[in-house]
Amino acid sequence: MTAQSKLHSGFIASLARKYRVTSWFYDVLDYPWERQYRQWRPHLLKNVEGEVLEAGVGTGRNLKHYPTAAHVTGVDLSPEMLRVAKKRARKSACSVTLLQQDALHLSDLPSNHFDWYIATFLYCVLPDELQPRALEEMIRVLKPGGRFKLLEIVYSKEARLRRRQEFLAPLAEKLYGARFDRHTLEYLREKDQIKISRTRYLKADTYLFIEGRKKPS
Repeated sequence: MTAQSKLHSGFIASLARKYRVTSWFYDVLDYPWERQYRQWRPHLLKNVEGEVLEAGVGTGRNLKHYPTAAHVTGVDLSPEMLRVAKKRARKSACSVTLLQQDALHLSDLPSNHFDWYIATFLYCVLPDELQPRALEEMIRVLKPGGRFKLLEIVYSKEARLRRRQEFLAPLAEKLYGARFDRHTLEYLREKDQIKISRTRYLKADTYLFIEGRKKPS
């Protein structure tokens, strides 16, 4: 087993244990932030149609905001989180299929199949060493010309806000496995098969929104 394989196996086992507990009160814990996120979700997802893969679907907060023309395949590592997502899927306007799947090994999903790849707050959970692998899977499952949207939290360059984030960072990592020092944008820029079309911050310089597409073959 390679060093990366060992890292991956250990990470997956650790994260599964974490969310086995966190899933019971995830939505309650997330409520203070969700008051902001629920204002963003409709705008971020309004033009997402066709075959859609949402990686790290979690408890399904995004599901009701997809247009009726979307067919969403939502994957998550945690069966406990997916049980909550199933309840939300029943109330969504679009068709939804939920699968327990590791975002680094989307073995049940075909190549060149999806029009969209959506991930909100997934990559801040993935260690830097594993992010290139997750992005390779994103590229594999997207159709040529398929598009992606990623939303992540990063550390602010503003000192006061940074201190506040550093105060919350240990709790975020303990509960969610999330960190604010990931380098997702840098890894995306290293992938020749995709083009980043836009990056912007939704709030301050902490909520980084990245859009792009897979280049035609």
